[in-house]
Amino acid sequence: MFYLIGLGLGDIKDITVKGLEIVKQCSRVYLEMYTSILGCSLEDMQEFYGRPVLLADRDLVEQGADEILAGAAEADVALLVVGDPFGATTHTDFILRAKEKNIPYKVIHNASIMNAIGCCGLQLYKFGETVSIPYWDETWKPDSFYDKIKLNRLHNMHTLCLLDIKVKEPTPESLMRKRKEYMPPRFMSVAEAAQQLLAIVEKKDALERNTVLNEQSLCVGLARVGQDTQQIVVSTLHGMRATDLGGPLHSLIIPAKEMHPLEVEFMQQYSANIKLDDYNH
Repeated sequence: MFYLIGLGLGDIKDITVKGLEIVKQCSRVYLEMYTSILGCSLEDMQEFYGRPVLLADRDLVEQGADEILAGAAEADVALLVVGDPFGATTHTDFILRAKEKNIPYKVIHNASIMNAIGCCGLQLYKFGETVSIPYWDETWKPDSFYDKIKLNRLHNMHTLCLLDIKVKEPTPESLMRKRKEYMPPRFMSVAEAAQQLLAIVEKKDALERNTVLNEQSLCVGLARVGQDTQQIVVSTLHGMRATDLGGPLHSLIIPAKEMHPLEVEFMQQYSANIKLDDYNH
């Protein structure tokens, strides 16, 4: 049997009882940590589970799925995923490959950022399409995600922005030499995301009458959701670019133009300098 097991968002103890029982019985257990990270070390995880855990890096997950699935028709093999197994499209491919090989599988769900984001007070059913904000470089500055934020705002819906993670990314030089060398890990902060959004806003203002966002638009910054060090800050987009929420992972929310009174009341606790009623149109 192949098991895809969600670990939740906080630490090693967030795994479900069912998930933990399965981990203890498996012949091999892999941990995927390139689409997200957990607030503990691999060593702590192995001690808690009482067994070795194999680290599945990006190359193994994206190119070595057959290696992970090998033998799963005769023995139990598990892939551990931070959050919920279906929080990243990468993991859907494992299920498809298992079906192709007639390997039985089971998914053990857990909390993910997609539902835990409700901790800020915004109601989950009022969220529109989720977007990803990638890191820019000197030659690549994509902004297509802005159109999705615009559409959500026009429909009076909140937007969850998932911020870029760069883990085990090969350097351009190593790709040219065909000998892989990797850049240090990078995790986009809410400040960096706000800075890129403001650059898009400035460009849109120069090209058209932009009424979607401006530097005084409200946004919500969240860090390490589900962990003991979780932080939430409500600010303007201008203010968020100077906000330091500490270590990863960060998420950013662009709220709808009109919020429910309960949403406003709940979020006020995270905004010391803004009266949210003034921003709720």
